[in-house]
Amino acid sequence: MKNIFRNKKILITGGLGFIGSNLALKLVGLGADVFIYDALIEDLGGNKFNIKRIKNNVKVAIDNLNNQKAIEKAVKGKDFIFNLAGTLSHVDSMTDPVFDLNINCASQLFLLEACKKLNRQTKIIYSGTRNQYGRALYLPVDEKHIQEPTDINGINSMAAEKYHLLYNNIYGIRSVSLRLSNTFGPRHQMKHPKQGVLNWFIRVLMDKRKVDLYGDGTQIRDVNYIDDVVEALLISAANKKTDGQVYNLGGNAITLKEFVEKAIAVLGYGRYKVVKFPKERKSIEIGNYVADIKKISNELGWKPNTKIEDGIKKTIEYYKEFKKYYW
Repeated sequence: MKNIFRNKKILITGGLGFIGSNLALKLVGLGADVFIYDALIEDLGGNKFNIKRIKNNVKVAIDNLNNQKAIEKAVKGKDFIFNLAGTLSHVDSMTDPVFDLNINCASQLFLLEACKKLNRQTKIIYSGTRNQYGRALYLPVDEKHIQEPTDINGINSMAAEKYHLLYNNIYGIRSVSLRLSNTFGPRHQMKHPKQGVLNWFIRVLMDKRKVDLYGDGTQIRDVNYIDDVVEALLISAANKKTDGQVYNLGGNAITLKEFVEKAIAVLGYGRYKVVKFPKERKSIEIGNYVADIKKISNELGWKPNTKIEDGIKKTIEYYKEFKKYYW
């Protein structure tokens, strides 16, 4: 991919989190002028250590998206906006739906309105989620699959994506949405499983505890290593044909049991057991999910290049070195 990001002004919302910080590291390496905007809400994954390596090469604002003056200042003059702020907790969205609404849906309108007012020339790359689809009616799931989320989080993510596409179509604010699948890798929070179970499995095994697999552990998920997701974000930002489009990410379909077994093989130790689904989990479980990635592959040439075993190895190596900043 040709480097179009050198000297470009970039805003990353949620830039202290898992995906945002890895993206920031990559963009700094490409010579971009990076501005990170993050609310640092407890337990959502933001961590200042994530950007320690580049802290002198980026600007950081700690604030909420719904601070109108702050977000207007942040979007002004930016060539690209990677809008990654939000929370992914399915269970929390059901216990505190208003919080999820404010973080994942209402806040997005503050950003879009700020762009409408001050920067209609920017391009926004929004991080959607496979959770927007709900339970799959067929596999693999393509972008035309009906969206019937099983929880509040999926509904709010779907609405936020629709806002971005609407502002693209009505106001000419170029926007693209990537519907991310299960992503794992370095710089993910490791204190709880609510933002993603794959990294949590790795933590439990590293702690020499037994992993609990709900049901029988044969639920299929489409898994991506963080480096491949960052590459997809950059490719979709750089290509004009993505304006107003949505794309699935995915490509490494695996059962949760198989993922844990691969992690055990890399570590050289570990155990797991299957347990009954907790009631709050069973009611929102989506079943098997495999993404159809033909659209992004054919149009943009993207596909995942990291083998799951290699990604697990890199993840474990990272947390062995920096465990104290995440445990």
